[in-house]
Amino acid sequence: MTHQILTYNQIDRTEWSRLVQSSSTGTWFQTPKAYEFFASMPELFRPFVLAISCQPSAVRDQTLRGVCVGYVTKEKNPVKQFFTRRAIIIGGPALTDDCTEEEVEALMKAVREILRSQAIYVETRNFNDYSRWKGAFETAGLEYQAHLNFHVDCSDAETMWNRMSDNRRRQIKRQIKNEEGNECLVYGCLVNEGVSELDIREWYEILAKLYRKKVRTPLLPIEFFLQAYRQGIGHYMMVRYEGKIIGGSMIVVDERCVYEWFECGLNIEYKDQYPSVMATYAGMRYAHENGCRRYDMMGAGVPGVPYGVRDFKAEFGGEMVEHGRFLYIAKPILYALGKTGVMMMRKRL
Repeated sequence: MTHQILTYNQIDRTEWSRLVQSSSTGTWFQTPKAYEFFASMPELFRPFVLAISCQPSAVRDQTLRGVCVGYVTKEKNPVKQFFTRRAIIIGGPALTDDCTEEEVEALMKAVREILRSQAIYVETRNFNDYSRWKGAFETAGLEYQAHLNFHVDCSDAETMWNRMSDNRRRQIKRQIKNEEGNECLVYGCLVNEGVSELDIREWYEILAKLYRKKVRTPLLPIEFFLQAYRQGIGHYMMVRYEGKIIGGSMIVVDERCVYEWFECGLNIEYKDQYPSVMATYAGMRYAHENGCRRYDMMGAGVPGVPYGVRDFKAEFGGEMVEHGRFLYIAKPILYALGKTGVMMMRKRL
């Protein structure tokens, strides 16, 4: 079978969209719309997309076999850019369900080769099961690393509710009772009049504080979140209390899934309002009411390593999965320096 690696201008958009939609490993992050969103912010991202195709045959009528969308981060400061540039493939590549190991290996080798001079490392952050192709990724030079996640089944509202912990149900019930009087929860996509750019700026200050004080990893600037709003990419679950934004999340949506990309809340200052709990629950409700089967929490840390965020997410009743990540280190010395720097920053907490 003859395979061909395709770049952006060579990929048929209709077939690209159809592949992502039909693939069990397809996510919003692998769609043409995601690529175009990243490309609209050249000051922040250097997006890339590679696909593999083959000649149609009696058993394979789809010529596009896999597509891999991602971006290389960019910093305004050239020194910082040199030491932090990384290629991220959110969700992992979209592959046809009958994609062969040979095809996966060829696609990921092409990804590795095109990015090795641009990034310190290349990382796929998998949201689906790639175990059948693990050997192909490794042969292509990407090492598997265990990483956890939670998938919440939102197809049935009653089942979704009953799977949550007693603690979560109690917290949510308290806030739902207050909604009429306090307008405690505002949820919905950006077509709702209740969410404005001013709200997003207010919410971003909470998010930036969280990253500065606890997460201690780089956060995208406010322009990213405003562009997501303006382009209809980001859906914002805002939690209000007495007219003030006290928490919320930014989600993205495809036909099957809602992805919780960013979430934060003033959980200490407003401990009786549970802003982070309500933001996540709002997203789950949105998923169910819009026919999305799954709510993807986009990460829960490394197995065996204590992680408070994992404990928080576990109480929403999702299935804990380990779909892991695949990592290719292009520049080992810079990668080691970067890891040491992040560890030192976190130790200062």
